Amino acid sequence: MNYILFDDSSWEQLLPLTFTRPVSEIRVGILTIREKWEKLLEEKTSTLSQGYLAVKFPLKVEADNILINASLLPSPEIIDQLLQLKPNEALVTGDRMLVARIDNTKTMDFKAESLTGLKTLEITSACAFIDHPWHIFQLNGDEIQRDFTLITTGRKSAPLSKTMNIINPGNIFAEEGFKGEFATINASNGPVYLGKDSEIMEGSVVRGPFALCEHSTLKLSTKVYGPTTIGPNSKAGGEINNSVIFGNSNKGHDGFLGNSVLGEWCNIGADSNNSNLKNNYAIVKLWSYKEEKFINTGLQFCGLIMGDHSKCGINTMFNTGTVVGVNANIFGSGFPRNFIPSFSWGGAQGLTTFTVPKAFEVAEKVMERRNMILDEKEKSILLEIFSRTEKYRRW
Repeated sequence: MNYILFDDSSWEQLLPLTFTRPVSEIRVGILTIREKWEKLLEEKTSTLSQGYLAVKFPLKVEADNILINASLLPSPEIIDQLLQLKPNEALVTGDRMLVARIDNTKTMDFKAESLTGLKTLEITSACAFIDHPWHIFQLNGDEIQRDFTLITTGRKSAPLSKTMNIINPGNIFAEEGFKGEFATINASNGPVYLGKDSEIMEGSVVRGPFALCEHSTLKLSTKVYGPTTIGPNSKAGGEINNSVIFGNSNKGHDGFLGNSVLGEWCNIGADSNNSNLKNNYAIVKLWSYKEEKFINTGLQFCGLIMGDHSKCGINTMFNTGTVVGVNANIFGSGFPRNFIPSFSWGGAQGLTTFTVPKAFEVAEKVMERRNMILDEKEKSILLEIFSRTEKYRRW
């Protein structure tokens, strides 16, 4: 069977995080959505998303294909029902397509909104979706628990140093190469996963649910409140609460990050903070690219959403419910606006365009530090984003 993860309207709702990736590449819990499906299916998947993303995330089509809505979080129960599908059958919830089994001719013209010619079956399993950026931190605790069980069942944790202060050690799993001394981990409220070659430095205090992915580091005296995920190859410090860092990003200094999501290749300057609660305790509104206006999140706690390759200077202050696009460079005193377009340069005192050559120059230097390159595929994606977001850069 050939499995394809497709994007529906949630791709647009998840911007700016999805400007640089299909929905399946979003990390929530320990794993990305794609990694979850592939572990449960025990098969590789390909992607049906925006055309410009295909250079990095290509589509593979065969004679018999099962297309899966990438915003749907998998479970064994959903997998069981999916595997019972016959050709030209689809699983739905209401009028939303979740899974479809179709041949190669229909795949090439597939539209997530169209159920024409398919026999529809209402899904019987409980469903959870990543449809908006805030769902990522909202559902992170449940997904850490699911992924922890999926990854660690039947396996033995690497030993932890005797200098560590551990509460509920049976709920902690360390991969080979983990390093940690003189830190406190409390796994009473949820599991703690410590990835391969990750490190927790001295004086740090962690409450689960928590995931520290491979090659990532908690710096000296970091304070982490779960549910929080630090993706691969990242550095984290200061105070972090219920946040997700996708990977290859740094928030390595003192300062608060709460109820937030950072993409890849982001950097948060020293002593930078975000507000995750309005002074009047009102429900937070967040910029929606799909609606092209601020929409109600229904949440009292909602912080910073930052797209890939964005940075902020020291002492930056982000207001409650701030959305930062891709390749923005933010600095200066005062609170910058709470919607910062992609390829912006500046802050509260005003913004100008962060030109493509300059943005590429910074991205190349940042990626070289992790022995990666900004190749032509990455450049073509960023160029498309620059073009698509031009209408927001009206200074």
